Amino acid sequence: MNIAKLEMMVGIFMVIGIFCLGYVSIKLGKMELVGGDYYTISAGFDSVSGLKPGARVEVAGVEVGKVDRITLDVKSGDRALAYLKIRTGVKITDDVIASVRTSGIIGDKFIKLKPGGSDRMLQNNDKIRETESAIDIEELVSKFIHGKV
Repeated sequence: MNIAKLEMMVGIFMVIGIFCLGYVSIKLGKMELVGGDYYTISAGFDSVSGLKPGARVEVAGVEVGKVDRITLDVKSGDRALAYLKIRTGVKITDDVIASVRTSGIIGDKFIKLKPGGSDRMLQNNDKIRETESAIDIEELVSKFIHGKV
């Protein structure tokens, strides 16, 4: 009887340990099992070269969200549409400027938001009007080499 009780306690301990390990893995990996506390806004860019879903969104150097997904804008057909998940407590004005930036010389791409002075805030599913696309280094070098700068 003592062995059965000991085995039961070890089994319960193992199950609790596995749940704790899973929880820590999800938190450290910054994954979300449920929707989270975010609202979604979108921004249209001429080019999002190198930007990937999961990239960070920053305001004044502070991470306030992440890129949810990137699609081709069906209305224009030649622009990329990036959907940004912003934490609920963060207020973004409707005259914000979104730009695709690189962290470091060969670093990852991210979206930098430069707030404006408007009193109106963006709500869920609103669109950012002012954007700046990523700088394509290859295109600049090509123009320089061929004398078109």
